Amino acid sequence: MTAHRRTVLLTGATGNWGRATLQLFRERSDIRVRALAVPTRADKAVLEDFRDMENLDVIWGDLTRYADVHDAVIGVDVILHVGAVVSPLADANPALARRVNIESMQNIIRAVRGQEDPRRVGVIGIGSVAETGDRQEPVHWGRVGDPLRVSQFDEYGQTKVVAERLLVDSGLPKWAWLRQTGIFHPGILEIRDPIMTHSPLTGVMEWVSAEDSARLLVGASAADIPDEFWGGIYNIGGGESWRLTNWQLQNALGAAMGVTDIRRWYDRNWFALKNFHGQWYADSDRLENLVPFRRDTFDEALERAIAAAPIAVRSAGKVPTWVVKHLVMRPLTLQPRGTMAAVRANNIEEIAAHYGSSEQWRAIGDWASFLPPEPSRTPMFLDHGYDEDRPSSTWSRDDYVGVAAYRGGEILSDDVRTGDVTLPLLWRCALGHIFAGRPRLILTGGHWCPDCVRDPAGYETQAEDNRFLAQIEHAARTPVLVERSHSRRLRMMV
Repeated sequence: MTAHRRTVLLTGATGNWGRATLQLFRERSDIRVRALAVPTRADKAVLEDFRDMENLDVIWGDLTRYADVHDAVIGVDVILHVGAVVSPLADANPALARRVNIESMQNIIRAVRGQEDPRRVGVIGIGSVAETGDRQEPVHWGRVGDPLRVSQFDEYGQTKVVAERLLVDSGLPKWAWLRQTGIFHPGILEIRDPIMTHSPLTGVMEWVSAEDSARLLVGASAADIPDEFWGGIYNIGGGESWRLTNWQLQNALGAAMGVTDIRRWYDRNWFALKNFHGQWYADSDRLENLVPFRRDTFDEALERAIAAAPIAVRSAGKVPTWVVKHLVMRPLTLQPRGTMAAVRANNIEEIAAHYGSSEQWRAIGDWASFLPPEPSRTPMFLDHGYDEDRPSSTWSRDDYVGVAAYRGGEILSDDVRTGDVTLPLLWRCALGHIFAGRPRLILTGGHWCPDCVRDPAGYETQAEDNRFLAQIEHAARTPVLVERSHSRRLRMMV
């Protein structure tokens, strides 16, 4: 008898992650890959490089058209839903991000439900570290189940919160959700967008390489993946060696391009103090243990990126620093969505989001008072509002009453079955919004009121009643200014 050849549907095959995944699937003759892609000139050019890939079928279609998705899903074993509109494009075109990122998930769920046996189709959705927003010291360590707290103006993060909610509460029998961190890929050195200075120098990120991320998806497509994997929400992270501060990343990228002092490219106050995203994960080893994928080091990935970069990027250190600063970097900050565009226009809302206030922006100072951040490398854990040592099979209405109260709300459903984490329940938040959510979504995923999460400007007010959210909101209320004298005082206090 001939062994069953698995069929995998890959969306987003023409992006950085998707291309790396296709390269690895070349080596898997036991897997047939379907790539669903829009027939644009750019996507056709990318997939032309894979024309000799014998186990690849290209289906031209649109994720927002149900008929296209339905046809692509027929007969597949696993769906790797990588396709999305991501930042910075999502920042420039939020309506497009909402349409593609949400409608695509709705169409995939509907198409799988319509299969003869939905139980045989595994759906792997991709989320983002942007779902949990800005996580600077002292709350720079995070894990799945922490509050969802999307940064202001981040429509990409918001769409991923919605898509995650759709999949987790879909009722599909076989799914997993992977919250992707920052992907380090060869093209990262060529990014020139106002988003560059949205990232606080004191912030952190646990990065991962595009190649390791591809290994994860290929491994998750295998027939022998542990059953425990399904029905889980996971953080994707490269592990300890990939945990960098944003300042470390800036210096590493600069040094690779031959820049001796990255500070000469920027004014210190061009960089936002808050309202981005990033964290070090206290739980990213969980996914590695289930689907081993980590092989790269940051230095190896950086070396590959430099080797693939255009000569102009590789030799950037030879360009006079004043040319880069005043003819490249400063103009970026003055473009729409740029930090200095907000300051120049006295855009109170954007200034408040990035800096706290105009006064806090003016207080930043120059590089002379800057001290490289050294956040604690000892993992810390937020309180999720229930006893996490107890198995979910014992969760009862009393647990849900406590969880809701910790968030300033209440559970409205009376018909609760102990241990049934997939039963839809009704809840009410402190502001009176009524919403549905299964216990697995609320307790394990960290979700709460969908109306409230869409109001980042109101998080501070929400935190007055929501102790769950207050753990982050109160810590993030005052941006961290790393000053030499301030750091010395802190060390003396410690």
